[in-house]
Amino acid sequence: MENKLRNGFTTGSCAAAAAKAAAWMLLDGTEKTEISIITPKGETFDAEILDIQRSDISVKCAVRKDGGDDPDVTTGSLIYAEVSFSDKGGIHLDGGEGVGRVTRPGLDQPVGEAAINSVPRTMITQEVSGIAELFGYDGGLDVIISVPGGEEVAAHTFNPRLGIEGGISIIGTSGVVEPMSEQAILDTIRVELRQQKAEGCSVAFVSPGNYGQDFMKSTYGIDIDRSVKCSNFIGLTVDMVKELGFEGMLLTGHAGKLVKVAGGIMNTHSKEADCRMEIIASAAARAGAGIEVIMDILECLNTEEAFDRLEKEGNELERRTAARMMSGIISSLRRRSGESLDIECIMYTQKNGLIAASDGAEEMLEANREQWNG
Repeated sequence: MENKLRNGFTTGSCAAAAAKAAAWMLLDGTEKTEISIITPKGETFDAEILDIQRSDISVKCAVRKDGGDDPDVTTGSLIYAEVSFSDKGGIHLDGGEGVGRVTRPGLDQPVGEAAINSVPRTMITQEVSGIAELFGYDGGLDVIISVPGGEEVAAHTFNPRLGIEGGISIIGTSGVVEPMSEQAILDTIRVELRQQKAEGCSVAFVSPGNYGQDFMKSTYGIDIDRSVKCSNFIGLTVDMVKELGFEGMLLTGHAGKLVKVAGGIMNTHSKEADCRMEIIASAAARAGAGIEVIMDILECLNTEEAFDRLEKEGNELERRTAARMMSGIISSLRRRSGESLDIECIMYTQKNGLIAASDGAEEMLEANREQWNG
């Protein structure tokens, strides 16, 4: 019998639940030892409320982060919310002890702001607003999210490298942590590839995920949701495509993933390797970039920022750099697959859209459009 992995809840969900409970206790005067919220995914989070601290003007309480069966360094941390009366009007959210602060551009929040991402910010504000409305309170409220020990925990994350200092980030887009074993992911990839083959596809349509769905729809009129999601396992997916007898494979993806393939990295998870800036800088150097541009790229946080820097030097350098990267990607994919499998690739960024396509990519897409779109 298969053991199902247990879901958990994000730091964003924990912060929203703690803030809702603190607001309730502040405005109602009663004690709350448990509270429920609905996550953006639609699942109910029933949270136990811990370490309640009350005064006449504020209430502070915590929810313990439980990541389920997902390996997560923040699991076990207490996520606190303190809600206080304010004479400023409205709801004002900030981070306190153990919540990082953004020091470099290019992240979800601007420089100087607490590292509380957009979705958790909305969740927290909505929960507190809902409680204020429930009790007929129209004054101001300050909300401070804190994580004791968060700075120590953050040392084991990418936050210091990304320019988030002083603690962890409060994150989560669905509100739910859905763990999945590597074998389960690989089994799912194989099942989806078999389905494509059974539906008569001779060429596999593959992407790391749905990131870039709008781009593929608007540019090529194709639904990337119908692609096989290979996650980080690009190399193993190529192996499966070959084993299952496909004639070809079209890989489409964001440069943030695919740039690693240009360096021969076939498992793109950050725990395996991360030399994105080095690969882009090398491609830019071969494309004719000067030393200042190369050094600037090496300091970038992500591929979007790197291509913004290239764009400042003109479209021709950006085009040549992307073409160099694509050459490396195709070389790595074909080295993995051998000569029996025809592989093409389309690469894009969020801001610039299409930045490179291999020579036969658009022809392959056109030839298989009807089957892939169903």
